[in-house]
Amino acid sequence: MTVTTDARPFSATLRASTLEVHDRANYSTYMRALLGGELTRDGYTQLASQYYFVYGAIEAASDAMAGDPVGGEFVFDELRRLPLLERDLAHLAGPDWRSTISPLASTQAYVSRVREASTWAGGYVAHHYTRYLGDIAGGQIIRRMLEKNYDVAEAGALFYHFDGIGSAPRFRDRYRAKLDNAPWDEAERARVIDETLVAFECNVAVFDELALRLDEFRA
Repeated sequence: MTVTTDARPFSATLRASTLEVHDRANYSTYMRALLGGELTRDGYTQLASQYYFVYGAIEAASDAMAGDPVGGEFVFDELRRLPLLERDLAHLAGPDWRSTISPLASTQAYVSRVREASTWAGGYVAHHYTRYLGDIAGGQIIRRMLEKNYDVAEAGALFYHFDGIGSAPRFRDRYRAKLDNAPWDEAERARVIDETLVAFECNVAVFDELALRLDEFRA
């Protein structure tokens, strides 16, 4: 189990503890190809399709966690991505998108892990933090890439629009304060860190599986 003895706020410890796997996700073969403009629009659609299943699981967990005294603090309706992903996929994959997309094996494993972990508030928060804070920050790089390389600024890239949260830096500060103030003891904080590492590994696994099909989607 991860040792969390640290004088820093928990949010800083969590970030430092996950930095290596975070960087590994960002510099995965698939993400480097995507950010480098090497893929067709269909190459990005593959990622958006997998996110549909992942966010379906996370946001179902949010619904279940809404009344929890700890997990409920991290349920933000303004963060919900599923309605935006549905609009993006209708634009990217066509009106019949629901019948044309399917989860990869790595995505199915990711969804199962979200469901399993979210029986505990800390596990839910680990997956919530990994995805949403990354989307608000680093995800904006992908948004700009979509605008530049694919002329996709609204429909098709709505997933990366967070108009409902106001100032992104202030929202992130508010979120980190909730992490710092959550009533977890040292052992529970260690569990949160461990599950956050698992969440990042789930993301890496999806990117790695997408990378197996890169040649089909090279621009």
